Amino acid sequence: MDFWPEFLANSWGKEFIAGGIGGIAGIVSGYPLDTLRIRQQHSTSGSAISVLRNIMSNGGPAALYRGMGAPLASVTFQNAIVFQTNAVLCRAFDPAVTDNRPPSYKAVALGGFGTGALQSLILTPVELVKIRLQLQDLGTSSHSDLGSSRLGPMQVAKNIFKTEGYKGLYRGLTITMLRDAPSHCFYFWTYEFMREKLHPGCRESGQETLRTMLVAGGLAGVASWVCCYPLDVVKTRLQAQSKMSFQKYSGIVDCFYKSVKEEGYSVLWRGLGTAIARAFVVNGAIFSAYELSLRCLSNNGGFHAENTI
Repeated sequence: MDFWPEFLANSWGKEFIAGGIGGIAGIVSGYPLDTLRIRQQHSTSGSAISVLRNIMSNGGPAALYRGMGAPLASVTFQNAIVFQTNAVLCRAFDPAVTDNRPPSYKAVALGGFGTGALQSLILTPVELVKIRLQLQDLGTSSHSDLGSSRLGPMQVAKNIFKTEGYKGLYRGLTITMLRDAPSHCFYFWTYEFMREKLHPGCRESGQETLRTMLVAGGLAGVASWVCCYPLDVVKTRLQAQSKMSFQKYSGIVDCFYKSVKEEGYSVLWRGLGTAIARAFVVNGAIFSAYELSLRCLSNNGGFHAENTI
């Protein structure tokens, strides 16, 4: 009965809830662009406009949101864990942190690296199901395990588990970890660095404007994607395979080699423009929702409409 008041009385409770709210804002704002990115990475024709036209002609606007249930159902918990874990690790790497003294940039970078590695355990099954759903109406043999373009997230997850077991649900774990550890390092470091550059002193005061949150969050998202994008392309291709279909790639190195040999080095950057556009929108929304939620939960009077721009 007293759980919520006690939970929200702690800083980690507020960070957990705010992280979840931020994650939901990110998913809703950027999912169509994420679907477009996944299709580009798996396609031999990387034009964003042609891929978008194909999606709209085959499935209509709803196809842009196909598979959103899987990440949306888990994103509150996942993003809450990410922001909470990062806060805990930052304090661990810089014990001198207080309410008025933010963690050093070194602690932020190390905390982000550790957060990315740990969150891969949660993210891998979710992204696997999402990718299979986003690609299921392409009609290729690599998706024969889905059987029908009408399957939902739970049905796809059950099919994967039935045919491949727990190992199948964690297909792509290694490449996800290799992608997420450095990307989260750049992610949190860039946000902290840019918010301070855009609004000097805000790391200590916590009074940055909404514009600062949006721009710093957007740039953090862009930095995290640029540093790891080739790994994301490989991850998408590996997770698109199922045990019941032809195994074109035997592993990470094999996927790199065959992809470059068949399509050139440009394949490793296919869809980057879409990813960057999505990253700016999504992560601007995530950090803004996170910071504003923290202010509301803390009830410290730090947020006023006239001071948000």
